[in-house]
Amino acid sequence: MRPLALITGASAGIGAVFARRLAGRGHDLILVARREEKLREVAWELEAAHGIRCEVLAADLVADEGQARVAERIAAVPLDLLVNNAGFGARGFFHLADLAVQERMHRLHVLATMRLTHEALKGMVARGRGGIINVSSVAGFFATPGGASYSATKAWMNCFTEGIALELRLLDSPVKVQALCPGFTYSEFHDLLGVDRGKVAKWLWLSPEFVVDESLRGLDRGKLYVVTGWKYRLLVAFAKLAPAPLVQSLNGRRAKASGRI
Repeated sequence: MRPLALITGASAGIGAVFARRLAGRGHDLILVARREEKLREVAWELEAAHGIRCEVLAADLVADEGQARVAERIAAVPLDLLVNNAGFGARGFFHLADLAVQERMHRLHVLATMRLTHEALKGMVARGRGGIINVSSVAGFFATPGGASYSATKAWMNCFTEGIALELRLLDSPVKVQALCPGFTYSEFHDLLGVDRGKVAKWLWLSPEFVVDESLRGLDRGKLYVVTGWKYRLLVAFAKLAPAPLVQSLNGRRAKASGRI
């Protein structure tokens, strides 16, 4: 039997590249997103190119019903890899933001990730194999004006993943977990966010292929945190070591320059 991976947010961007890379490694796939037509296009492409099986599962992971459908599917199969990739951002000061949008972000990044991880982890620990990749962000390492909820949910994702890794270590379990933390990546994410790419230095942009390849190499090696690219690794190291007021001041300037506020 081929290994089986489930990817959320698989219709485009980083999620679609995960699907292509894993299909190339011989994984059967369960592709999850809201846009069923886009998912079917990805599924047909990968089945034809790699001879693997792709199942399409259209679900809105913001909704309880969508989370339940995907969790039930995870419980029914011997899943080898879960990629919690679905996510989105929003711009602007929190007190002026649409509260419904902020709530959807927390439900998707936090509640959906928690629920699917819980379901997948039960089977993986029992079978003694498997892995979970939670697609976080370098924004999870510091607060960002104009993206308060986004940074907060990604910080939660980092801490959540690390806590699970510690539990697995105590159990002496071979199951792997990873917090993938990319920076600016060419995908629909920033287009939907409305960020003008011209306002962000070109050297900060990464390709989704580079991000996914770094993630999978890190998973093979059992790395808990994968911060993609040496420039972002330096940035995260600086954020951890520099005085907090300096980091906060620079974050404010960066948010203005990138058009987040």
